[in-house]
Amino acid sequence: MEVNVTETEMADVAAFFQANSGRLLQTAFLMTGNREEAQDLLQETMERTLRAWGRRPIEFPGAYARTVMVRILQRQRARSRLFRPWAEHYEPQCPDTTSNSDVRSVLLAALSQLPPRRRAAVVLRHWEGYSESETAQVLNCSVGTVKSQTSRGLDQLRELCGDAFPSNESALVQTSTTT
Repeated sequence: MEVNVTETEMADVAAFFQANSGRLLQTAFLMTGNREEAQDLLQETMERTLRAWGRRPIEFPGAYARTVMVRILQRQRARSRLFRPWAEHYEPQCPDTTSNSDVRSVLLAALSQLPPRRRAAVVLRHWEGYSESETAQVLNCSVGTVKSQTSRGLDQLRELCGDAFPSNESALVQTSTTT
């Protein structure tokens, strides 16, 4: 891979990925459902982000990397249309602040049953904390699509989780994220 970056830019890239790789790996895992696929996705995301950084400075590298990640997945899914259940293989890379692992397990199992686009919308909106417009930009769709996919995804999660589903959105994030 030929990349034209200065030493300063390379240091910026290295610092960004060192500070954010755990969070990006978690996002990749939530989107793929498989630890190995998540690691591969993160690697490819890092390579593409580095190449882009060599062409021009990236103002918001976190958003750029997540956009790259989603676009890679969209291309892969368009080619294969295969999805594997994954919740039972969950091994977070970051310290887990979840107080109730049973609720987390139920949420992860339910998340694995969502269609890929709904899962991406829910992950970006409620795990990553993106706004509707930011999520629309990452998913390359309209804000209305983000709203409907997120709403349907949350409805489906509520149905699948039953009483284990958190009573409000902030509890969903607290139950499901790692920091």
